[in-house]
Amino acid sequence: MTNRPNFIIVFPDQWRGDCLGINGHPTVQTPFLDHLASDGVLFTCAYSAAPTCIPARACLATGQTPSTHGRLGYQDGVPWNYHTTLMSCLRNGGYQTLQAGKTHFYPQRAALGFEEMRLYEVPIHHPGFESDYHYWIQNQTGGRIQDVARQADPNTWVVKTWDHNEAYHCTNWIVDSGIELLTRRDPTRPFFLQLGIHRPHAPYDPPKAYYDQYADCDLEDVPVGDWAEIYDCPTRDVGCWQGRLPKKTLDQTRRAYYASITHIDYQIGKLFNWLRVHRLLENTYILFLSDHGEQLGDHCQFRKATPFEGSAKIPMILYPPKGSHFNRGVICNNPVTHMDIMPTVLELANVAIPDSVEGKSLVPLLQGVSDGWREYVHGEHANRTHGWQYLTDGKEKYIWETLSGKELFFDMVNDPQEKQNKAGNSAYAARVTRWRERLIANLALRPQDGLSDGHVLLPGKVLPNVRSGDV
Repeated sequence: MTNRPNFIIVFPDQWRGDCLGINGHPTVQTPFLDHLASDGVLFTCAYSAAPTCIPARACLATGQTPSTHGRLGYQDGVPWNYHTTLMSCLRNGGYQTLQAGKTHFYPQRAALGFEEMRLYEVPIHHPGFESDYHYWIQNQTGGRIQDVARQADPNTWVVKTWDHNEAYHCTNWIVDSGIELLTRRDPTRPFFLQLGIHRPHAPYDPPKAYYDQYADCDLEDVPVGDWAEIYDCPTRDVGCWQGRLPKKTLDQTRRAYYASITHIDYQIGKLFNWLRVHRLLENTYILFLSDHGEQLGDHCQFRKATPFEGSAKIPMILYPPKGSHFNRGVICNNPVTHMDIMPTVLELANVAIPDSVEGKSLVPLLQGVSDGWREYVHGEHANRTHGWQYLTDGKEKYIWETLSGKELFFDMVNDPQEKQNKAGNSAYAARVTRWRERLIANLALRPQDGLSDGHVLLPGKVLPNVRSGDV
């Protein structure tokens, strides 16, 4: 047996930062996560530095910024040539490293430090590749039951509830696989387990029992900002990024999204109870966070890859072991992000933190010490046609579009839903200038990008999704 702490990271895909009951969401029900947050540490100012699946996951795995690890946007099929990762450091430090669910690594079975893996990957992202879940459900059902993500675009807003035995759902399989890995783990070594739950990412296929919990609930109208008129046009595109759906259709989508969250929450509760029964809570840290959010119709936008709250803000909870000396029931309002997880886990595990890591260990915050902590999170995203940069401390947010040079500024204390762009308001000019100067200074450290000369921002350029040679 070992007295070194264990770690479990529960890492769902596309879970909005506001979608926790404990955060005051008017609709969503997350009783098990609310318990973890109320008896652990709830981070209220957690953001994705690159809010799409692959770059955010690279931030978590490497502890580096998107600029350093080289993935500034989303692009499939680019090898993960990272030799120093959270998982490899823990493995080299004596930990048994386990993984169940989605990684979005490439090649798909690249381990990057994981010793055992049970993969779930969306078929559309990896044509010709069969993940462990898809082999399993084929063997279990003879092909009678299939993953909805195999049958339809996994980015659509269309709802297709799961009407089969819930045990066959990929969410259940991922959590059950994680429990199985823990059941047959090496008891002489501490463990690190990452659960990559694909939902609540579309396709929206919650088990019907969970959808029924939301079927008759009243929903608040989605926010639409005074800056979002360009997106406010009717659409029936099932894979749309922008547009306005009929209210009935959008409400069905939102209900299914919330139902998927409640389904995952129950599975987390099942895992928590297994840990309790097997007396592992006394020495196991549980971390919960997502890679990015989901616009879900806010400002007539869908999916991710935007700097707005629905896309960029993420939930984050840390539940310390029962024997931990850290305070419980803590709300932390300091700005945090994915890069902070690697140094945090390594410090708690007493494993050396590599010099390559740019994130900051959360341990001082867990001890109630915030002196010297960062003032804001710097986020960005790029694709073939547009790109943007953003800075936020959770109270204010500055956004700059790199091609057009357009600025947006939100006073989120008074306007938490980002309905009013204050960038051109003279009353906010000094605040906008302060944030612009911060971004100028940040980007001046990256002269290869040509976005700042140290004095002004230089618009007219879109950065590549991936920097060749850096990855």
